[in-house]
Amino acid sequence: MAFPTPVTLRQRLARTLAGTLIFLAALISVGLAAPADGLFSIDIRPVFLRLDAASLAQSRAGALGLDVDIRIWTLRLHFTWSAVPMAALTPSTTKPMGSLL
Repeated sequence: MAFPTPVTLRQRLARTLAGTLIFLAALISVGLAAPADGLFSIDIRPVFLRLDAASLAQSRAGALGLDVDIRIWTLRLHFTWSAVPMAALTPSTTKPMGSLL
C-alpha cells in the first residue's frame, strides 16, 4: 500500500493564495455586474476633475481619479483615489519659475 506524498507548507500557501485570488476575482466580477439596488454591488466611476466647494473645504479636491462605491446589504463603503491631489499643491509649489533667460 502506497502512502500519499506529504504536501509542503509552500504548496499549501501557494494553493491558499491562488484560491483567495480566484475568490476575490469572482466576488469583484459579481459585484460589478450586479444591479444597483441588489444586496451586493460595486460601482466604479472615473473622475476627471473635482473642484466643488465641499471637496475644496475638506481637502478632497483632485484630478484624474476614481470613485468606488461598495454596497453590502445595508453597509456602504466609499473610496476615492486621485492621481493628482489638489490639496497637496501649496501656493509655493504652484508659483511660476520665472524667466530662464
